[in-house]
Amino acid sequence: METLTYGQVLARFGHALSDPTRSRLLLALREAPGYPADLAATLGVSRQSLSNHLACLRGCGLVVAAPEGRRTRYELADARLGHALGDLLGVVLAVDPKACDATDEQGCC
Repeated sequence: METLTYGQVLARFGHALSDPTRSRLLLALREAPGYPADLAATLGVSRQSLSNHLACLRGCGLVVAAPEGRRTRYELADARLGHALGDLLGVVLAVDPKACDATDEQGCC
């Protein structure tokens, strides 16, 4: 197992949250563990797409898989991630539309 710096942890968390489907997936897992087919239906995405997002989240260390016979249950890797997501949802952003153009190639926002 690799030990990460604080900056690396935040970068992985940021990468996970940078995709709307992954963000919704993390929020769904914040509520309760889930199975891929159920999660795909809940999020309205294909099973293949969901599988790719789960692989990304596992690679980032945010989600773990728990085999249960022929099925696999997914859950947040650490309960504190659920608390962190809740804290992030409570943050009020001061968005300056002039400073962050949605068509910006750097993708700042």
